[in-house]
Amino acid sequence: MLSLAILGSGKGSNAGSIFEAIERGDLNAKVVCVVSDVEDAHILERARQHGIAAEFIDHAPFKTKLDGEAERRVIDTLKSRGADFIALAGYMRIVKSGLLEAFAGRIVNIHPSLLPAFPGLASWKQALDYGAKVAGCTVHFVDAGMDTGPIIVQKAVPVLEDDTAETLHARIQMEEHVAYPEALSLVASGRTRIAGRRVHISVEE
Repeated sequence: MLSLAILGSGKGSNAGSIFEAIERGDLNAKVVCVVSDVEDAHILERARQHGIAAEFIDHAPFKTKLDGEAERRVIDTLKSRGADFIALAGYMRIVKSGLLEAFAGRIVNIHPSLLPAFPGLASWKQALDYGAKVAGCTVHFVDAGMDTGPIIVQKAVPVLEDDTAETLHARIQMEEHVAYPEALSLVASGRTRIAGRRVHISVEE
């Protein structure tokens, strides 16, 4: 069973899909805590509604990364809660070496594009503006780059002729809520193995 910590900055819809997968028995994991860098982030309220410890940790003075004293507090919090794996769910911070080393090979993220296409912010809008015919989402292990880690699961959606950034994003999010629990279930069952850029997934016995 995964002892899972979730880091997020916003509404927490992906965290909600993880909670629900666990409650349905589809994911062999326990969420031991949810941590946010935003004091009133809805992800914290979602966690409390499911009886999960929810903590705000101020990340100042940094605006876009987890570093310094804040990084140490996050690591200490996760370890004290018994976390052995981290899921980033709408966490709007770049993680640095301290967290990457403390949880080496045990951090995953979900990104709303078919990586390596359209890394970074508002990737659904990037795809639409570029004229892509297919968009989607990617669950990947986290490394020191931005959205560059080995890929576990991807889900694709068509880009429709009348799509707006909002309608495309909503369609991608529906697939995110399937992909994230699926990827975490693969990890929890011990079926994933990283070899260079590839994540090899063994056949379920």
